[in-house]
Amino acid sequence: METERKKFLRSLVFPSIFLIFLWLIRIFESLFSIDLGFLGIYPLKASGLIGIVTAPLVHASFAHLAANSIPLFVLSVGIFYFYREIAYWIFFLIYFMTGLWTWFFAREAYHLGASGLIYGFASFLFFSGLIRKDVRLSIVSFIVVFLYGGMVWGIFPNFIPEKNISWESHLMGMLAGLVLAVYFRKYGPQRKKYDWEYEEEDEDEEGDESEDRYWEVPGDTKEKKKSSGHDSGDDMKITYHYKPSSKKKQ
Repeated sequence: METERKKFLRSLVFPSIFLIFLWLIRIFESLFSIDLGFLGIYPLKASGLIGIVTAPLVHASFAHLAANSIPLFVLSVGIFYFYREIAYWIFFLIYFMTGLWTWFFAREAYHLGASGLIYGFASFLFFSGLIRKDVRLSIVSFIVVFLYGGMVWGIFPNFIPEKNISWESHLMGMLAGLVLAVYFRKYGPQRKKYDWEYEEEDEDEEGDESEDRYWEVPGDTKEKKKSSGHDSGDDMKITYHYKPSSKKKQ
């Protein structure tokens, strides 16, 4: 129990630092009346490339950041708790893949905010749990669906009432999460095997051996006897001992 507690506390560290950093940036903008919107991703423009790094750090308003904060924190903690061996890979690959793909495929506008990361983390947790066929991780998948399943509509522009929302970054984040779930399927936590599964494998192996014996050719048995040191029938010598009759002919 103590180990799980330490594991959980460690999983809070990086997501907390990242979220605090986002709030400090937004407070800085507000205090000094600075608009950092130009640090967003502007597709297919060289000047917009910087947004691949900076766009998730900048938000249009406190309301925008507040709306992203809880899901961003919860989902990133989930990744660092359940997939701690590959958590940093997942975090930063989703970060940069989402930004790069948005730069290539989004419409002409400044795209900023961490919502692409949220979609990427939710997608990774959902698909990774299903692919690994682990009960615990599958439960995490369904929790993600229960809490954030409604986000799926955010990748369709016709279902977004506000036209200034970047549905492109949502879609790119979701695709990045799916790709990484498939790519990292053999890394991180794997489905545990239980004793009864090992017993079934042993039974299957024994069954295969019995089938081999069933189809054994009789000549094979002779060869096995030779190899085990027993003499075959061809080399066997038989000596008959008899006692002459004591009766004489009359």
